[in-house]
Amino acid sequence: MGNDPEPADAASAASPPPPTSPTAGRRPPIVLLLGALLAVVVAVGAYVLTGQRPWGPAPAGGTVPTATPAAATASAPRPTPSPPPSPTPAPEPPAVALNILLIGSDSRVNERAVAAGGAASDQRGDALVLIHLPADRKSVYGISIMRDLWVKIPGHGTGKVNAGLELGGLPLMTRTVEALLGQHIDHTVMLDFQGFAALTDALGGVDVNVKQAFTSTADDKVYFRAGVNRLNGLQALAFVRERHAFTDGDYQRVRNQQTFLKAVMAKMASERRLADRDTVRKLIKTVLPHVTLDASFTLKSLENLAFTLRNTAPGRGVFFTLPTAGTGTSPDGQSIVVQDPSATAGLSAALGSGKLAGYVAARNLQNGN
Repeated sequence: MGNDPEPADAASAASPPPPTSPTAGRRPPIVLLLGALLAVVVAVGAYVLTGQRPWGPAPAGGTVPTATPAAATASAPRPTPSPPPSPTPAPEPPAVALNILLIGSDSRVNERAVAAGGAASDQRGDALVLIHLPADRKSVYGISIMRDLWVKIPGHGTGKVNAGLELGGLPLMTRTVEALLGQHIDHTVMLDFQGFAALTDALGGVDVNVKQAFTSTADDKVYFRAGVNRLNGLQALAFVRERHAFTDGDYQRVRNQQTFLKAVMAKMASERRLADRDTVRKLIKTVLPHVTLDASFTLKSLENLAFTLRNTAPGRGVFFTLPTAGTGTSPDGQSIVVQDPSATAGLSAALGSGKLAGYVAARNLQNGN
């Protein structure tokens, strides 16, 4: 499709594979976000106070010694003081619907500050996913945006949507997607591709279902057999980046990225990793070296967000790609993905009215596209 060449550093920095047996020794209780998850993915506000009572029960079978009347008058027994009240857990603020833009990027460490500050830099957004979290947190929606989608870039005319990151960092990338979908984005999170590997290893590997066997074209030449594959960090990195092995290139790469994110959600949910704040905090620290956040997204708010997802069932994650009108050529000769204005307008209306479930059902997107 004429996409820009990708860096060749690929999966070589990922850690060694985990044990092949899913039941082999329990691993440290570390988990991400996001994502998100996700995660990508994602974290919290006020800590829940669970304070231990500073006193213990009275000894069983204890007796009070008998005293003579005179002695009792001289030294009357002191009343037992009442124990202090238990600390009251800090109430969680009510959850609200959120739109979070997740960017998977080839960004190098020395380019992250540039991206966060909004300056032009040599980096691309190779994965763009709008994560929509309804206020009730009963489901999670991941809407992938094809990186070559031809859009209006505020202040820069038209171009491929992922050019927003190169031209103006996280602020411009965010405004570009906001202009495309007509919706406010509350937070933006950029995860470099090495972060996919770190997240996978922190979870002890994730299981993905590969529909058709393929071999990655990167230096590592990772082979993925048809069926369920347990991926370590190196393999996960090859899995989410590969496009040349497929006849439909980026379209299949986006599907694989969605498959990976759903696998991460399932792993975290099955092990109840989001149910404990300490566990959430450890996971965030694990992936933090690979994450860039917008200025309004603090570690505390990231932890709060992840904790609000603790009761979201893994089967309630819906991932699909913003429908397009296929591929084409831009006025200046670039190979691009063409917008489907009707589908985009419909998605915008569904997001704005809280009726995304209806949009998904009407277009049969429950299992992706």
